[in-house]
Amino acid sequence: MQTQRSTECGSANLKFLIVMVIIGSCAYAGYAYVPVAYQAHTFKDMMQHYVDVASAQGKPPSWAGEQIMKNFGEYGVPLNALITPNKRDNRIEVRIQYVKPVEFPGYTYNYEFDYTARSTALLDFSK
Repeated sequence: MQTQRSTECGSANLKFLIVMVIIGSCAYAGYAYVPVAYQAHTFKDMMQHYVDVASAQGKPPSWAGEQIMKNFGEYGVPLNALITPNKRDNRIEVRIQYVKPVEFPGYTYNYEFDYTARSTALLDFSK
């Protein structure tokens, strides 16, 4: 007893192609997005370092902002980023805001970075 399967011809190939397109799209999205997110994460660490150093050495908030700005190229931060150094409650704060476009085929995602690094209260010797 053989049954005819003429209507099933090519169905496995189509499913395989659809799965491969989905996997490829996810891989490309990760390839485009992950480096931008990783740079933003390491940039946050660098910001925290400079506000802690400025607080421990008694430097003004503008010094921390200048040191952070010197590292923009290394972390892929656009030069038009908004920097707001401030001193509040005897702690140094530096807020950085920028938007970085991440290009996808047919779509541009705007990665919005808005982070405020605050110095550790234990490191403030300017009291």
